[in-house]
Formats: sequence, C-alpha cells, structure tokens
Amino acid sequence: MPKFLEEKLKREYGSSSKIPYKIMNRLGAMRGNKETAKGRAMAKKHRRDTRGRR
Repeated sequence: MPKFLEEKLKREYGSSSKIPYKIMNRLGAMRGNKETAKGRAMAKKHRRDTRGRR
C-alpha cells in the first residue's frame, strides 16, 4: 500500500480510524487489504518525486 498516503491520512483522521483505508479503497490504491497496480504506481511516483528532499 502507498505508505506515504496511509501516513498522511492517519495524521489527518487519527491512527485508529478506519477512514484512511476507506479513502484508499475509493481512490483505487487498495482493493480490500491488497494494494492495486494503481497504488504501486502512486508509491513509485511519490518515491521518484521526493527523492533527495528529506
């Protein structure tokens, strides 16, 4: 799953909330508890775009 997205959503909605997972499912990044190809592509693009910015 796109870890960056999960962390961002958990900061916004709380760490014990189910909402981050519901949002990722709605966006197509996950299907149930499985990461989709779209989710892998999102994570890959995020890694590429943020490389060296930390």
